[in-house]
Amino acid sequence: MANVAFLGLGVMGYPMAGHLLAQGHSVKVWNRTMSVAEKWAAEYEGEACDSVEKAVASADFVMTCVGRDADVLAVVGKAVPSMMTGAILVDHTTASAQCARQVGELCVSKNIGFLDAPISGGEAGAVNGQLTVMCGGNQTHFDTAKPVIDAYAKAVKLMGPVGSGQLTKMVNQICIAGLLQGLSEAVHFAQSAGLDVDEVVGAIGKGAAQSWQMDNRASTMAKGEYEFGFAVDWMRKDLGIVLDAASDLGVDLPVTKLVDGYYADIQQIGGSRWDTSSLLARLKSKN
Repeated sequence: MANVAFLGLGVMGYPMAGHLLAQGHSVKVWNRTMSVAEKWAAEYEGEACDSVEKAVASADFVMTCVGRDADVLAVVGKAVPSMMTGAILVDHTTASAQCARQVGELCVSKNIGFLDAPISGGEAGAVNGQLTVMCGGNQTHFDTAKPVIDAYAKAVKLMGPVGSGQLTKMVNQICIAGLLQGLSEAVHFAQSAGLDVDEVVGAIGKGAAQSWQMDNRASTMAKGEYEFGFAVDWMRKDLGIVLDAASDLGVDLPVTKLVDGYYADIQQIGGSRWDTSSLLARLKSKN
């Protein structure tokens, strides 16, 4: 069992840190809002720290799960100087590959291991310990950290050197954006034609059209329910990272660019905190 520090207790980090404690690891947590860390400590009987430096001082592994590139760099900038030589930093934030490489260089300079390890699976995946984790880094650091990451993951894979985890997460978000727009159009068409969406999904849901989004979101979309954790604001942040990377690579992503604009429309009609399946609401608003 390891000494672990978990920095960032949002909708994902909060249950992830709990899974670590449940697996027998010693866990110290820090959150920008101290009351959240104290609530977590009371719920899970762990230890809340009032500073990053205190949380990481004796940690074998430091997990971060914050918001944006700037948040990663700010938190890591406090954590790394206080970490033990040979400890491993695992960043679960969805950030840019450039940010991951910058953190990786800092860690190398301090003889600290690093994995960029963005996650997929949403709030439900975090709560149920069923996340997919895409990692960038070296094999030794990955092999050492994987048994700890396994506490909240159903799949953990090394994709290549530092930055590769973030690039893989970008591929994930490109797929999700296109799938959700297609599913939104399908549900909208079915309802406009007077079909029962659940019956339609029952008929086509085991064929070529099947997807996780169809299995888990078609019915709730049809009911206008959009409260499932991963907000439109965060998806737009992720797609912004994707489109910036695509520009750097000289890659055209026309559908992703279009769907990003559709999410901007959702924000305009008050859906910033709705989940990503709310693309259907935009179609309905056009009627």
